Amino acid sequence: MHRRTAVAALAASLALTTGACAATDQRTAAPTTLRVAGPFEVHSLEPAADGELFTRLEVTETLVTSDVRGQLSPGLARDWRPSSDRTQWTFDLVEGATFHDGTPVTGEVVAVSLERAAQEPASPLADLDVEGVDSAGQAVTVRLAAPALTLPAVLTHYSTAVLAPGSYGTDGRVRSVIGTGPYAIDEIALPSRVSTTRAKQWRGKAPAVESVQFQAVGRAETRALMAVSGQADVVFGLEPAGRSRVDAADSVRMESSLQPRTLMLKLNADHPALADVRVRRALSLALDRPAMAQAVLREQDLAATQLLPPSLEAWHSTEVAPLRHDVQEARAQLAAAGWAPGADGVVRKDGTKLELTLLTYPDRPELPALATAIQAELAKVGVAVRVDVTNSSEIPAGQKDGSLEMALVAKHFALVSDPLVDIAAVFAPGGSDWGVMNWQDDDMDQAVKALLTGTSEQRGAQARETIVETAQAELPLVPVAWYRMNAAVSDRVDGFVMDPLETTWRISGTSWAR
Repeated sequence: MHRRTAVAALAASLALTTGACAATDQRTAAPTTLRVAGPFEVHSLEPAADGELFTRLEVTETLVTSDVRGQLSPGLARDWRPSSDRTQWTFDLVEGATFHDGTPVTGEVVAVSLERAAQEPASPLADLDVEGVDSAGQAVTVRLAAPALTLPAVLTHYSTAVLAPGSYGTDGRVRSVIGTGPYAIDEIALPSRVSTTRAKQWRGKAPAVESVQFQAVGRAETRALMAVSGQADVVFGLEPAGRSRVDAADSVRMESSLQPRTLMLKLNADHPALADVRVRRALSLALDRPAMAQAVLREQDLAATQLLPPSLEAWHSTEVAPLRHDVQEARAQLAAAGWAPGADGVVRKDGTKLELTLLTYPDRPELPALATAIQAELAKVGVAVRVDVTNSSEIPAGQKDGSLEMALVAKHFALVSDPLVDIAAVFAPGGSDWGVMNWQDDDMDQAVKALLTGTSEQRGAQARETIVETAQAELPLVPVAWYRMNAAVSDRVDGFVMDPLETTWRISGTSWAR
């Protein structure tokens, strides 16, 4: 072994031993601090950038939130109502809410936070064409240029979190996160560590857990080691090997929930080959999804049969024909589109090989492995794929400059409580960073528009069916697998609840096991 490598290995071993001893001490001591680990780094304090960590840690609140079933529930607003033409929505604030610095929550302060969110391109509120936000005492009215039934759902998004006036510097940027939730910030060390403690100003029942330490840990293997060694109480983002390690360990258990998230191929429909729906169908037919789901996700049932998972009941059709694996049909679709095998097995058309670059990112550890499996499956039908594992930001960049050919992404279809908001963004006629690229369909557009502007229950059901059937037939996005969120939870912790929408980690509802 190289001397430097040996020294590093020894140091790592000592660190692990020290950590294990410390963990043993912490297990025997009366717990006060809940230690949470996950892959989520924080690079900005702005709510529209990395604000989800602060709502998950229950530091900040939005006007409206959702329960674990995705139903809207009060946050900083106790109730809300639309005007008759649905271009204005009024929200009545809860009584007695106070920021962690002691300043009161007023309609005027809330209006400032919402107006800021409406100017942020990354916020779904910016898509609703907000004309203004008015305040009158403890009421806030959002004025819109067009009717929007989805506004209360949009206001569950972390980008609309309400911050105290003292959060902002003289330049208008967020300098500290002063929220209204049951936990207040103790310390933030960007990009990896956040500490909180129970907020004295919290208007509800005091949480049983006194303080929380969140640590961002990039390597999935390290996170699994932290879970089984007792160095963390709750660990998110475990890869299959890590889950197996946790399953075999004492004093820790796995919690899981099927998320409204789909792992899917995003295709550039302006690409000379991918513009042909027969080629897109061939790519889909070439994928042995159950085998890939079993090999990579260790769960065959996660193989996607349509775009939206069964957890989104209103959007998951039992009528649509499921996606299937048929290599012979895939080759036939390619042949019908004019692609014929060459001597090296790669299909050609007019002397050009069908070669594609597949971008993906390591933030979710299963994506690179799944991309490699897709590469192998497509090779069987003569499609050559080069896998490029890079920063996730390269995908929006490739969408913007048109260079992206194909990407494997993990898309959450309920970032707000109403999936329609995300579905409308995914199938936007102009395309979207995490949705379609250079693809548009009139029937799809009309169905989405009908749902956004309001329609009868029967016509709404028909519109959803049109969206599902069109996506299945046209395949501008090729579903690969659905997603199950997992967390390793120490036996020291009681009351942990997995939120499939990831709105919050519901730490205030946990307690120490007796």
